[in-house]
Amino acid sequence: MVRSLGLRLPSNHRIEAHRHVWHQLVYATEGVMSVDTASSSWVVPPNRAVFIPAGFEHAVRMTGVVRMRTVYLRPGLMARLPESCCVINVTPLLRELVLEALRLEMLAENIEEHARFAAVLADQIIHTRRVPLQIRLPTDSRARVVAENAQIDLSVTKPIAELVQGSGASVRTIERLFVKETGMTFGRWLQQVKALHALGRLATGDSVMAAGFAVGYDSTSAFIAMFKRVLGATPGSYRTGAPVDSGR
Repeated sequence: MVRSLGLRLPSNHRIEAHRHVWHQLVYATEGVMSVDTASSSWVVPPNRAVFIPAGFEHAVRMTGVVRMRTVYLRPGLMARLPESCCVINVTPLLRELVLEALRLEMLAENIEEHARFAAVLADQIIHTRRVPLQIRLPTDSRARVVAENAQIDLSVTKPIAELVQGSGASVRTIERLFVKETGMTFGRWLQQVKALHALGRLATGDSVMAAGFAVGYDSTSAFIAMFKRVLGATPGSYRTGAPVDSGR
């Protein structure tokens, strides 16, 4: 019904693309994880967790030493569990439930106490607030070239007219493709990429100023304003590792 696993993984370690037959909740008490699929990437700092539905192909990258805590839930345990990958805040209650699941190692459906525990765990996953830590990637090859060009060096801001070179499309076409395939203008998408890259740096110890410089902001106040606009909270609140209520 519920299984668990704890791992300590080195920085830059990568778990190659794979699928699970059970749902998976992955939580790191230390370090930052990035969960990658063909169409999206999710950044998971401490005190957040990523829910990965059964059968969802994904790879995982580690930034900093990661202490990963994983709970697997059998499909059918709770009908309203998320149907797609998402990042959620880890409340104190959810954290303790995950750690208790690791202590128990395996929960059996025919043990009443275990069944109650699993129901509370699933209910917490369903109702804990999701946080907007996802980057959608365009699938069109022309837009994908521009997305890759933009991420080569985030500390340098280049005009889109330069980034579209070699893509085989005009600026206007690229702008239209980004809105269609990511739901964002290119400029808004790039801000999301920069905010999440900075988030990874903040969670592994960078100062707010250093994280801002790393994504092309010479002004700390401008970086903070962008970060808060994109992620709904200040860089400082993410840097402390406290749960964030983004209001979304």
